[in-house]
Amino acid sequence: MDSHRVNGMEGTAPALTILSEDEQLFRTSIREFAEEQIRPQVSVMDRDGRISPELIRQLFDMGLMGIDVPEQFGGSGGTFFMSILAVEEISRVDASLGVMMDVQNTLVNNAIMTWGADDLKRPCLPRLCKDAVGSYALSEAGSGSDAFAMATRACEKGDGFVLSGRKLWITNAAEAEIFIVFANQDPSKGYRGITAYVVERDSPGLTIGKREDKLGIRASSTCELILDDCFVPHNRVLGEPGKGYKVALETLNGGRIGIGAQMIGVAEGALEYAIRYTGEREQFGNKLSSFQAVQFDIARMATELEAARLMVYNAAKLRMADRPYIKEAAMAKYYSSVMAERVTSQCLELYGGYGYTREYPVEKYYRDAKIGKIYEGTSNMQLQTIAKHILQTK
Repeated sequence: MDSHRVNGMEGTAPALTILSEDEQLFRTSIREFAEEQIRPQVSVMDRDGRISPELIRQLFDMGLMGIDVPEQFGGSGGTFFMSILAVEEISRVDASLGVMMDVQNTLVNNAIMTWGADDLKRPCLPRLCKDAVGSYALSEAGSGSDAFAMATRACEKGDGFVLSGRKLWITNAAEAEIFIVFANQDPSKGYRGITAYVVERDSPGLTIGKREDKLGIRASSTCELILDDCFVPHNRVLGEPGKGYKVALETLNGGRIGIGAQMIGVAEGALEYAIRYTGEREQFGNKLSSFQAVQFDIARMATELEAARLMVYNAAKLRMADRPYIKEAAMAKYYSSVMAERVTSQCLELYGGYGYTREYPVEKYYRDAKIGKIYEGTSNMQLQTIAKHILQTK
């Protein structure tokens, strides 16, 4: 039988988890880096609430902060799917470093590549690929899930705009040199007055405020951003004035896939530890892994993890193929977050009392997993998006 012709259909697509040779080599190099360089520092970074500056430098040196940025702009010239693989592999060891890289690649870089004019791409993208951490400032105290109820204002002044307001829960804010900030230029138009701006860290009127003391992803900085008549030149508007809502929505659609990758990495890391532990720990004269109940727990977790991985990979592939993917991205983010919380919780229980102590690694995975159901759109917001697309098409 012709392997390229099945039931009258020409050609076959490879399985989602079959990687190209370049992708395999890429993933292997990142896993080695994560094991050798990141893992020895995870506990200290979590305790101190800081990412090692040396590790950030290494991310840049390896090209992991500009994975799918074209080489002409100083990037690695990879693909969006490679960004997803990288986030998964780094998060398997440390979710804090994983989310720093995720925000850089799926939000900041992609927003500038998609919406930036050439005279904005040329100065910004090479820096973001070489040594400048990026940050995405959308949320506010009264504007979380209702992202377009923002109070931050932009007023035209001279050859630019002045921004005033406060942003909350801004990832990478402590380290960032370049911020994408959303502000409403014309409140009378509602969300259609929102515009996106690229703001430099040293801009007069921009202050990095309080750093949050968090449950999980503790090493990742989450800060308040204070804008007090912060001046932004006209050529730093990202996209068209009044189209900031579109920039935000379309960028976050891709970002959801990145969070899904982070969650499968977190779950994978916890499950690997649990499998190792149950193969070593003895109770009643037998290894824990010899008990059917434990075997079933591990089988269920592995199945849920694989299902989430397939959803994340599928959403990424659809995006790369320029096919509709918004529903699939929301599904991937929703399910991966639910899965990660459940899997890390069960892994902790398999450790018994040890799992509840900081001496063993699974409690950190459990803490890190919780954020997946909250940031870049809560689980309820993902369900709303999924329902909207289903009911529109049927």
